[in-house]
Amino acid sequence: MTDSVGFVGLGRMGRGMACNLAKSIDPLHVFDANSEAVASLADVGARSCRNAAAIAESCNLIFLCLPSSAEVRTVVFGPDGIRDAAHNSMTIIDTTTLDRTEALSIAEEAAKYGMSYWDCPISGMPFRADDGTLTVMFGGTDEAFESAREYLECFGEFVIHSGPLGSGQAMKAINNIIYDVNIAALAEVLPMSTALGLDPAAVARLVTTASSRSFASEYFVPRMLEGRFDTDFSMLGAYKDIVNVQRMAIETRASLPVVNAMISSYQAAIAAGFGDEPKSAMLKVYEDALGVQFRDRNAKN
Repeated sequence: MTDSVGFVGLGRMGRGMACNLAKSIDPLHVFDANSEAVASLADVGARSCRNAAAIAESCNLIFLCLPSSAEVRTVVFGPDGIRDAAHNSMTIIDTTTLDRTEALSIAEEAAKYGMSYWDCPISGMPFRADDGTLTVMFGGTDEAFESAREYLECFGEFVIHSGPLGSGQAMKAINNIIYDVNIAALAEVLPMSTALGLDPAAVARLVTTASSRSFASEYFVPRMLEGRFDTDFSMLGAYKDIVNVQRMAIETRASLPVVNAMISSYQAAIAAGFGDEPKSAMLKVYEDALGVQFRDRNAKN
């Protein structure tokens, strides 16, 4: 690894990714709007920078891991942003989950300043970011992918070259929508099992071990049993996945009846006031409809 490397965005996912990069890169230059997040990287030898422009002054390769396209545009094109110190050898690899068309637009604008921009969303929970076992979906040329691969493998166990620019975001949207369908199915059916008189703990064991088992059931069903709806990404924050897949469906003229049904459940949960809660809170819509709660009967309240 010969490039000087920077990392912007040290949130729940970015911190683990940056820590794993820092094990192979000395020094890794880091910045986050939260100074405490930057300070927390000092123990792995990362070098803090005052802003994104300062990183660009020192680095040829910069990773981004930010909440949305608004933050990406601010970091890249805003005051004290990467653009202020842009040069022709600079590459930006953006692991933020974006609308595919937005990624293409950012890349087009970045090129005007001599910067290469590639989309590279990630999949996995924060514990996988910490463990360096994320699934990574790179969108860009073959040459760009080969140049980036050794860095991506620092935090990704499964590194996929998805295709040309924008393909990474398309892959991420497809992954997340299938995941969302699984969660919506659980949210609809689990309250019915309670209304039938089945023991929620027994049903939970069923859907986490039998043929209905999925990552969605393994991760969310134990939290549903405990009534834990105060962790994980919010439905409103993740709504961009739905917008992304809707646009792709229009573009390809695809018929997605199951996806559309999931979107209705998702929107109903947001309309009911659960938008700041994780996707598992879709369960509450169907619990309220049946007047039951899918909770462990033996749990201590």
